Amino acid sequence: MKQMCIFFILSFVPTCALAGGENLTGISTLAQSTYGYFGLFFFAAAYLLVMFEDQLHLRKSKPVLLAAGLIWILVALAYAANGDIRTPHEAISHNLLEYAELFLFLLAAMTYVNALSERHVFRALRSWLITSGFSLRSIFWLTGMFAFVISPLADNLTTALLMGAVVTSVGASNQRFVVIACINIVIAANAGGAFSPFGDITTLMVWQKGKLDFFEFFQLFIPALVNWLVPAVIMMTFIGKEKPEVLDMSFTMKKGARRIMGLFFLTIITAVTFHNFLHLPPAVGMMFGLGYLSFFGYYLKRKENRVLGTDNPLDITRGNQEPFDLFQRIARAEWDTLLFFYGVILCVGGLGQFGYLAIVSEFMYTDLGATWANVLVGLLSALVDNIPVMFAVLTMDPHMSHGQWLLVTMTAGVGGSLLSIGSAAGVALMGQARGTYTFGRHLAFAPIIALGYAASVVAHLFINSRFFLH
Repeated sequence: MKQMCIFFILSFVPTCALAGGENLTGISTLAQSTYGYFGLFFFAAAYLLVMFEDQLHLRKSKPVLLAAGLIWILVALAYAANGDIRTPHEAISHNLLEYAELFLFLLAAMTYVNALSERHVFRALRSWLITSGFSLRSIFWLTGMFAFVISPLADNLTTALLMGAVVTSVGASNQRFVVIACINIVIAANAGGAFSPFGDITTLMVWQKGKLDFFEFFQLFIPALVNWLVPAVIMMTFIGKEKPEVLDMSFTMKKGARRIMGLFFLTIITAVTFHNFLHLPPAVGMMFGLGYLSFFGYYLKRKENRVLGTDNPLDITRGNQEPFDLFQRIARAEWDTLLFFYGVILCVGGLGQFGYLAIVSEFMYTDLGATWANVLVGLLSALVDNIPVMFAVLTMDPHMSHGQWLLVTMTAGVGGSLLSIGSAAGVALMGQARGTYTFGRHLAFAPIIALGYAASVVAHLFINSRFFLH
């Protein structure tokens, strides 16, 4: 399905270029050049390899890194042929700055999440859910609720894997329950991430770009809640009230876990303060917050070294125990994901220099209108990863009210729930519950999920109507 969408877009863009020639003559000239067509081909080829990551066992960052370099070579050659060597340099410098801010922000956030994982915070939550003796219907609601609540702070991938481990453990003998609970987790994790600047890469990009203030995102709370609750209430009727066998499993949090949670919250406040009051990039505040964790990590490491019988900070292990080490947490960041973002940002930025984004923007936001265009963005994000889709919208930079920017932020985040391959949460759960939660079984519930998607759009248009005035 994703492959079909890619080829549709690739065949559609040149058509738009020809149709829009009267208004976009200079742009369409580059868009119809050999350089431009080769750029599209390299991006399509790279993205096809990304889609078959699981089958090829090829990390998704590798093809986009290669495509990014090739596309910018073509950009440089195309502009040089017209005697312009300055524009490509300025454009790629702008893209690199955008990536650097995103990279540093995510690196700090991922380090905190890894630190919480190392302190067994997520294991403790999982063990409590598994050993508490809840009914299957209660587990359905609790895992959905925790996915909705945790994803605004942690990424939807981590949240989905955590909650997915719960449902696959307690419902291993009940295939229907596992499938429905996994779908519920995907919807809840994506919806929860849509109303927080920290909940998804797309919301983070919108915030860092200055399109919306930090607290404006929370206007999406009720529409996002509707997006989850509408399908959840319907899917609940397919689950019985029986209780699964209680499993004997216990994990307790390690020393310092609660204080790291507090430091993470303080770091978020710091990032917001830097952005709203000091008018500095949020990434600077996040890196400042990483400094909090680095000093607390030093304290933990010294203390645990003494408990393990050594005062030498270089002697970090005793038996099977290992003291806290900040740089090990940094090393465990999702480097494949971070490099994938680099490739995507430069690929989309390069195609923008050929004029393709301006042409698509003319069609979507002028011909279709902002509301329908933003609803379409959500549907596209179910087929194509929402990160390049949102970055393309931000690069197009259509003139829209805050209400429309809130709408596209939400649709890009929750639209991926329509298909199991539409978000990192869905893809991760297909791997975790392999053979049980599949593309086809998720697709069977697509009409119910689409009902929630439509309800969330209507809820936003009604509840946040005042934001469409400015």
